[in-house]
Amino acid sequence: MSTPAPVRRVIAPSLPERDTMTWSNCLVRGNEISLSGVTANPESTVDAPLGTYEQTLVILNKIRALVEAAGGTVENIYKLVIYVTDIKDKDEVGRARKEFFQVPYPCSTLVGVSALVFPSLTVEIDAFASLDYALRASA
Repeated sequence: MSTPAPVRRVIAPSLPERDTMTWSNCLVRGNEISLSGVTANPESTVDAPLGTYEQTLVILNKIRALVEAAGGTVENIYKLVIYVTDIKDKDEVGRARKEFFQVPYPCSTLVGVSALVFPSLTVEIDAFASLDYALRASA
């Protein structure tokens, strides 16, 4: 019987994890990086909540920070699962993705949901990356 690969918890310096959290933002097993759903919180809970486009950019930058803390780059991100509270916001999410990523873009799933953890949040993103896979290298 083989020994399971160890799992490494990664914390980005710009995204500290509180002791009260009951999840990890980023886990690495071998070369695979898995991220929990990332939101723009607390940035979107200030007096003037951010729109979906702005929230998406905040989230993508948080994802970048976590992947880089794990030893990768944006080019290692190969799959996103995006949850939006209003499916009509798909164009705003797409605009942010187009500005953030380059061709070829990561695979993606867009899901409409009834609510997220805070009322001001309109988008949440799960991300998957691999340290031995680079989108630009495959172009």
